[in-house]
Amino acid sequence: MKILTIIISLIALGLIGFNLTQVNYEAPFEGQSMVAIITIVASLCVILMMMILRVSKRIEQKVKGHK
Repeated sequence: MKILTIIISLIALGLIGFNLTQVNYEAPFEGQSMVAIITIVASLCVILMMMILRVSKRIEQKVKGHK
């Protein structure tokens, strides 16, 4: 599971990098720039969810270790 979350996070980082090159900084909320911004925000959400999943798995392991 840890490897899968790392791979998904790396893919999200790649998408962020690619979409940062697609944004027209003179008009960021028009046309394709808006799609790129939405994809960047979605990728950031994915990274956040993967971090939450990793923390929850660590907590689960510690709780099982106490029993």
